[in-house]
Amino acid sequence: MTKYHYRPEKGWINDPNGLVQFNGYYHIFYQHAPHFETPWKESMHWGHARTKDFIHYEELPVALFPDRAYDKDGCWSGTAIVKDDVLYLFYTCICNGNQAVGVAYSSDGIRFEKYSGNPVIPSFPPDGSPDFRDPAVCFADGRYWCVMASGNREKQTAVLLLYESDDLLHWRYHGVMREWQNAKFAECPSFVQLSDQFLLAASVCRKDTHSFSLAVGSFQNGRFVPEAEGEVDKGPDRYAGQIFCDQNGRAILMSWVPGWDYTGYKKRDIGCMSLPCEVTFENGKLLAFPVSEVRHLLTDHDPALKRTRHGFCIPRAGRKSVKYTGVIHDLKCLRDEDILEVFVNGGEEIYTALL
Repeated sequence: MTKYHYRPEKGWINDPNGLVQFNGYYHIFYQHAPHFETPWKESMHWGHARTKDFIHYEELPVALFPDRAYDKDGCWSGTAIVKDDVLYLFYTCICNGNQAVGVAYSSDGIRFEKYSGNPVIPSFPPDGSPDFRDPAVCFADGRYWCVMASGNREKQTAVLLLYESDDLLHWRYHGVMREWQNAKFAECPSFVQLSDQFLLAASVCRKDTHSFSLAVGSFQNGRFVPEAEGEVDKGPDRYAGQIFCDQNGRAILMSWVPGWDYTGYKKRDIGCMSLPCEVTFENGKLLAFPVSEVRHLLTDHDPALKRTRHGFCIPRAGRKSVKYTGVIHDLKCLRDEDILEVFVNGGEEIYTALL
């Protein structure tokens, strides 16, 4: 059992969902099969935990169950937002293949009630496709915005689609926010305000690969203009990164470790949450480095991390080694059971490996 990477006492865990600070706690929701150690044996739920320091976690009751006709095939990924001291969860609800958006809300952050008008976004617009999921909600310019991940099969592009609302419950389609050429679809977007700028992130899925796209820029009247872009989260054993802002103004990134390649790898699910990292934009570079609460856990070396003439290597028996080539000014890592996270040059790049 990992010591510093959250995982539930039992059951499957994947994508972080609804990362948010509410009522004095950081809440971590996640994709969850509470009764099985591998996915697909039951419809997805939202598991739930909370913490005050990102080291000690309290596992809470399952937050969302697939118990309505519109989400009978799963309560899938999404985000959270606080409005008028109420915590709202936005999630992908699936029924007979149709992907839509549902909302649930809570005044105590533990017991959730689903909105009677669900689904609030019933289906994809012409710019998208049946791959239409993972609502990311943000407040800016006096209104609420929802970024949906999708793809355009005719153009062979991954797209982020933008919706707007005045009350979180009634949504209007605004148009395409971003797109990537030669891709199948996007997943797991994040859209948050960082001081006077905005961060927009997504996992971009191509034919046989995926990448974590992170951009910082301006946003006004529904238009996002990137100033800088990066791919800080390099994996290879992490996926579905989500960014949220806490009450101190920090943009915090957490991901799922180790990713889909390890489905059924062991009898007990080996999935967990990554260390939380603060995303910053400094001297024209996007960085992601562990939050202050956990930095004392970092070390300068680990037996599994081999420094080379041109970088480092993480050898792994029976699997491809993780290699980094480049100039290293600073290297920090954290070993937690069979997981190693490596942070290069103050967070210019992150490499996570299941050993």
